[in-house]
Amino acid sequence: MEQGKEELLERIRGAEWGEVPELQNGYALHYAAEELRGDREIVLAAVKQNGYALQFAAEELRGDREFILAAVKQSGDALEYAAEELKGDKEIVLAAVKQSGRALSFAAEELRGDREFVLAAVFALDYAAEEHALKYATEELKGDREIVLAAVKQ
Repeated sequence: MEQGKEELLERIRGAEWGEVPELQNGYALHYAAEELRGDREIVLAAVKQNGYALQFAAEELRGDREFILAAVKQSGDALEYAAEELKGDKEIVLAAVKQSGRALSFAAEELRGDREFVLAAVFALDYAAEEHALKYATEELKGDREIVLAAVKQ
């Protein structure tokens, strides 16, 4: 298994970049043996390259805060694949929303209805994000003048 692990790590790290496009970067985790999907070193390397690789990680790693933070910093929408309890973690969700406004749609309901948090998310939003965090706020907060004003000024 050690040889398989080293080969997979090389692919994830881009050692064979361009040679087998579907195995480039973190997405190689999709093709890895089940036991390697739970290997901390491999999964961390994968999610740092491609946050979406989180969907192929072993369940226990989807509940690991370090992995989720690494994944959402690379791709905010990776929050979708995090364990439910981490979808209510303000630091994780804010990091995700900085990457993608759409990430708020995967956050716990209490964060989508938390005025201070949504306001922070609106201000943190990366200008290039494809969707605005306000879209996923609760209906009550979509009617909050201060939040909407902040959102339109971004």
